[in-house]
Amino acid sequence: MTNILLVEDDKEIVKNLSLFLQEEGFRVKAVSGQKDALEQIEEHGQEIDLVLLDVSLQDGNGFAVCAAVKANTEIPVIFLTASGDEYSTVTGLDMGADDYISKPFRPRELISRMKGVLRRCGRTQAVLELGDVRVDTLGGTVTKNGQEIILSALEYRLLLIFINNKGIVLTRNKLLEEIWDAAGEYVNDNTLTVYIKRLRQKIEDDPQEPVLIRTVRGMGYRA
Repeated sequence: MTNILLVEDDKEIVKNLSLFLQEEGFRVKAVSGQKDALEQIEEHGQEIDLVLLDVSLQDGNGFAVCAAVKANTEIPVIFLTASGDEYSTVTGLDMGADDYISKPFRPRELISRMKGVLRRCGRTQAVLELGDVRVDTLGGTVTKNGQEIILSALEYRLLLIFINNKGIVLTRNKLLEEIWDAAGEYVNDNTLTVYIKRLRQKIEDDPQEPVLIRTVRGMGYRA
């Protein structure tokens, strides 16, 4: 799983972005200040695949963190900058940042930019598995026994939610909340039933007797 260090002091952004990235198959460690970020890089630099870095931090600034990353590691850095802040953008790129994205940003655009940077830097090992189903989160492909499976955007998101919560019972309300976030539109209980049925038809050997996504009667579903 690809490890992301998120350096951001806005708690709301940290909460929402961390959840979104985790559901997209990334592992996220979030810190709010320069000191904590530098400690993470020094102690866990070998494990970090990408740094998402805000310019303004609780203590210090993102430029100092970027300088330390580029001086001592080969970890790619994407700056998160205030919209229209040309100075921050140019400064970050001059310091060796691999990309930048302006706030407020669209989560899907950020994911696309992250995948592009990871590909360019050769850090493309994010493959998740559920039984004989394999998900390449960077390529956005799903295969079963080596054969590609074509999923809709919501079926793909639903599969990632189950994979990232293996062994945990997910209630229908929880799944509805996550699908709402993915679709940006209202999804009702009946629609959720349809999506789970379609996903099972595509990934299960026997959709009538599912083993990858099980129904937990009276509670929800578990992978």
